[in-house]
Amino acid sequence: MKTRKFLIVTFGLILLSLGIISLKSDDRNFEISKQLNIYATLFRDVNMFYVDETNPGDLVTESINSMLKSLDPYTVYYPESQMEDVKLMTTGEYAGIGSIISQKGENVIIREPYKNSPADKAGLLPGDIILAIDGNSIKGKTTADVSEILKGQPGKEIVIKIRREGDAKPLEKKAIREKIQLPSVPYYGMTDHKIGYIYLNSFTDKAAADVRKAIIELKNQGAESLIFDLRGNSGGLLDQAVEICNFFLPKDSKIVDTRGKVKQWDKEYIATKNPIVPDIPLVVLIDRGSASAAEIVSGALQDYDRAVLVGERSFGKGLVQTVRDLAYNTKVKITTAKYYIPSGRCIQALDYSHRNPDGSVGKVPDSLITEYATKAGRKVYDGGGITPDVKIEPKEFARITQELVLRDICFDFVNSYAIKNPAIAPIQNFVITDDIYNQFINYLKEKNFSYETESQQILEKLIKTAKAEKFYDMAKSQLDSLQQDFTHSIDRDMQIFKDEITSFLAEQFMQRYYYMEGVIEYKVSRDPEVKKAIEILTDSENYKKILSNR
Repeated sequence: MKTRKFLIVTFGLILLSLGIISLKSDDRNFEISKQLNIYATLFRDVNMFYVDETNPGDLVTESINSMLKSLDPYTVYYPESQMEDVKLMTTGEYAGIGSIISQKGENVIIREPYKNSPADKAGLLPGDIILAIDGNSIKGKTTADVSEILKGQPGKEIVIKIRREGDAKPLEKKAIREKIQLPSVPYYGMTDHKIGYIYLNSFTDKAAADVRKAIIELKNQGAESLIFDLRGNSGGLLDQAVEICNFFLPKDSKIVDTRGKVKQWDKEYIATKNPIVPDIPLVVLIDRGSASAAEIVSGALQDYDRAVLVGERSFGKGLVQTVRDLAYNTKVKITTAKYYIPSGRCIQALDYSHRNPDGSVGKVPDSLITEYATKAGRKVYDGGGITPDVKIEPKEFARITQELVLRDICFDFVNSYAIKNPAIAPIQNFVITDDIYNQFINYLKEKNFSYETESQQILEKLIKTAKAEKFYDMAKSQLDSLQQDFTHSIDRDMQIFKDEITSFLAEQFMQRYYYMEGVIEYKVSRDPEVKKAIEILTDSENYKKILSNR
């Protein structure tokens, strides 16, 4: 009898709980229906009664973008007109002329034509100002607008009208659109006869195949250890990160698992094949621009003590996005889960679920950061990106160097130089000679380049305050002396900071004459992080010590 009563009570409780769940579900569905009805009636009235003509498509897109922006930066709506952007994001492929363009003042310019691209074949050069495309002026258009016009059906010829330094009249260049495949591995090579280097800049659907090819070719060239460069890599496809980890980790190793609100989508990703380089010593380079899939790879390799990580702490993006189809050939990329690497940590650094009153978001507080351990027992932490095993602090550059880069003056000078000098020395032999550097200094003077240091700004404020408070006459001699000390000249500053200025200038020369792969090749032999990686890989005892928690 007691058993029967117990069963009746239990069954009743189950029915009650199911009823509550059903009510909650009904309440939520009613709330969604209510809000959609409010939106629909508001949208109808705005379009019907607003004083000026409205564009319904623009209004909806703007409202969707504002709504998604309140969630996180990675949940994004793609209207039908942006399907090429989705394709580029996932495959690295699009149809166009193959050039980076950018805004420069009121103009849109060619920043960098890709090697052997339609833009390159058509003779477009860095610095060319785009005036018109197929006879239509682009005046007042943004880089996004111009990019959209340049993309289109492969095989179609377009005429690009440009203005180029040194030419009195505008030029017309004809380019035939092609399918452009951006390489996920723009460069790999040997740093010496034993150490190979691979630079991966994105996790597109061909990333794993490109990395595999690079590893095999470097091994055939005699590589006994590898440097895998993930600096500036903002991520991409999760499955590519898993496959790349499997090149180095044993079969059946857990790489990452994802957990979200929809539990049936939770998934554990396992290495399914035998690794191609199970034992090769490995250094992975990361920086503050390494994010998402790049952090999965570097974090998993760190958790298994399979690689030494060198550089700066990574970005801290532990969120997974899924692209879903919507009506009328539109899509949404929506954050559906967080990922957790083998030690159990999630490296998400920013807390989007608890916004500040002003709408901003903060970092995960120290009180919520948890300690984990790698396979060898080394301490690692969640909530703030991947911390490298060997930290290299980012270099602080002088104000003059920052101004030269920010104002694009190195870029402008090299373009001007290239018009008169069609060739320079080979990549590994190239140096900024005194003659080139002096030409650069004269170029700055011709352009009336000037800047004010932060020290000068603070001193000017101090003098102004001292005068207002009637203390200036008392401290005039000291303030005048400081002002003289802080007053700079272009000639003096260009000599004091010559080393760092020439490094930026040389990169611009490489990009102009040898394209992006030339920049990477040039930097590899001079890069402090690469030099540190080589140092670690050539000292096997230190390499093992770093990974063994001794």
